Amino acid sequence: MRFTSLVVELIRARPRLLVWIVVLIQAALWLVLPLLLYRSPPGDLATVLAYGREYQVGTWLGPPLAFWLADIAFRAAGSTMFGVFLLAQVCAVATFWIYYQLARAIVGGQQAVLAVLLAMTVVAFSSPGVEFGPLVLARPLWALLLLHSWQLIGQNRRNAWFAWSIEAGLLLLTTSAAPLLLLLLAGFAIATERGRRVLTSFDPLYALLVIVVLVLPYLIWLVRADAFAMPAWPAISDLGARATQWGWLLGGLVLAASAILLLALLNTGWFARSASDAPIIYRPPVDPLARDFVYFSALVPAVLGSLIAGIFNLDRIVGGAGVALLMTGLAMVVATGDLIYLRRQRLLRTVWAAAVAAPAVAAVAAIVFLPWTGSNEVATSLPAKSIAQFFGDSYERRTNQRLRAVAGDPQLASFVAMSRGRPHLLLDATPERTPWLSVAKFNETGGVVLWRASDTSGAPPPELVQRFPGLVPEVPRAFEWLINGRQPSLRVGWAIVRPKAP
Repeated sequence: MRFTSLVVELIRARPRLLVWIVVLIQAALWLVLPLLLYRSPPGDLATVLAYGREYQVGTWLGPPLAFWLADIAFRAAGSTMFGVFLLAQVCAVATFWIYYQLARAIVGGQQAVLAVLLAMTVVAFSSPGVEFGPLVLARPLWALLLLHSWQLIGQNRRNAWFAWSIEAGLLLLTTSAAPLLLLLLAGFAIATERGRRVLTSFDPLYALLVIVVLVLPYLIWLVRADAFAMPAWPAISDLGARATQWGWLLGGLVLAASAILLLALLNTGWFARSASDAPIIYRPPVDPLARDFVYFSALVPAVLGSLIAGIFNLDRIVGGAGVALLMTGLAMVVATGDLIYLRRQRLLRTVWAAAVAAPAVAAVAAIVFLPWTGSNEVATSLPAKSIAQFFGDSYERRTNQRLRAVAGDPQLASFVAMSRGRPHLLLDATPERTPWLSVAKFNETGGVVLWRASDTSGAPPPELVQRFPGLVPEVPRAFEWLINGRQPSLRVGWAIVRPKAP
């Protein structure tokens, strides 16, 4: 007798329910894990909050929308990281749900579930999604743009123009890669007959007007800041190294999506003894234009984004790996065929669960075991809350004023910038990146200067002494890690710059 698992029955009968179950479980995992184990914000999240606190129309980090939303979420949660972590997972849930709607419009509801399950195994949608910022916010916006682009080109739904224009404007306010992504969509439309027919109406002009209105303040800032300059092209002698960089970036994308390739390989007939008994997930025939749209969206952003990053020697894919790999699951489903046989179901479930859980296991292992090696520092184990509270309270006790600014070591200073009162962050080594505060203004209004102390004397680095003359170091403060292991305590040198009398 043929056996069909509960998962297969859910795919056939309740595909939406299964999508909600797996997506919410993954979101809950990456919401609870950072709250339990992270003592400091991951990645550049503390810097994102420091920039969001200023509500600048634009900065050297790019468009402002993600920074504003991060600060709003942080304040709404009582100045705790819960709000920012929750916002990141809301973006993840929204991305997968929109992705399911797009896949359902192309391959039907049952195979759309398989596309979502495959996409969830991509590493870019796991632990990096905790670090809310432009790359995380761009994912649901890009998914919405793809959905409404298909509705416009493939389904001729003119009422999608307004939503498309809003999403395009928000994407332009989120990431500097937005112009490239929008040009890719426009290029696909121009290259297809149905796309050219859509562009011949007046609707694109109205959409362009809406986009300009949304991004006008940021455009004005770009003009005033003279930020339209292109990066320098590499010299001919550097082309070999840049090609190698492109290869590494492209290889990283393949590695991040390797679980999709493994699951597809394990589901082939090579590993099945009784293929005739395998349950079948059926779909109606796919529109040839839809097939081209999926392959284009899956391959071109990844290849072109990695190529541009390689040419200009960037350390990450243009647009982010989450945007570049968003359509890989759907592309694999489309390439498989109208009938998908689920062979070796138990093995497939085990490999899928391992691929989804592996980033969480790796994050926990890094926090627990790396401190015992004594060689690597776990960034999320820094006691950010204790650091912020100590130096904020110390400054207030010494000067009888609340802390207004913090400078010195960028990582430590960004932690203090999250403390009560939200002092301004000054990147004193590159003051042009924090235009809301200068070194002269800092010396006038006062603040705390931090650095990592190498010994108990706590002498400041020479470059800090040059930027802040008369700096009088205090006794260094030692902080314990989440797990000390073989690591010495974190010793922070500090000094107070007292505010000048009016």
